[in-house]
Amino acid sequence: MAAAAVAAVAAGVFVMGGDEKGGGGAERADVLPTVYTPSMADRDTARLGRRSVDPRPLTEGEVFTPALKTVSYRSLVLTLADSDVSADCKAVTWGERFQADLDQHGCNQIVRGSYVSRDKRHVGQFAAVNLADQAGAEQVVRDLNPAAEAGFVRPLPAPGMGPFGRGFSAAYAQAYGHYVVVAWVQRAGGAQPASLNEMIDVSLAVEKPGDFVWGRLQLLPDAGRTN
Repeated sequence: MAAAAVAAVAAGVFVMGGDEKGGGGAERADVLPTVYTPSMADRDTARLGRRSVDPRPLTEGEVFTPALKTVSYRSLVLTLADSDVSADCKAVTWGERFQADLDQHGCNQIVRGSYVSRDKRHVGQFAAVNLADQAGAEQVVRDLNPAAEAGFVRPLPAPGMGPFGRGFSAAYAQAYGHYVVVAWVQRAGGAQPASLNEMIDVSLAVEKPGDFVWGRLQLLPDAGRTN
């Protein structure tokens, strides 16, 4: 996803949406990112296109390995504040249409993690969605587009930090076979960053638990096959 995100920045390919309001009031559970960059699956993960070839459930230990309790990129260092795995995809998402598509495409797990930077200036959300096949994963990537107004994954609160998603935030979603990996980031409190490159840098750290996908590929029976 890192390469896709950087390419999107260079090309200016961003979808604007979401709730940019900050300030007081009750926390909204149905927040959307302000900026969204989608990437569909490519041939590198085509062999993960069906969950039937990769049926083992994801676990927190697999996704958030000890090495990924702390993630970094350049000078940014973020620590995992909380994580969970839900087998009830509806319980950790919002949006009638989004939830209907999750059900239709066989969502059976959503893994979430919240990250906080060492200096408390940046916060991030990691999510991995487990679908039945690649077609479902690509539909979820489309649904997550704020312009679709279909819904989104609910942020996982980070203890000691304010509500995530208020103000300016940026999300980057990538389909990897039957999985969707999302990195959703913002300045703590939702202030607008100096540039989108700042959000890209944070996302490149927060997305690192998505490396579980490559481990899954290596475990497939024909992992050593070359095309």
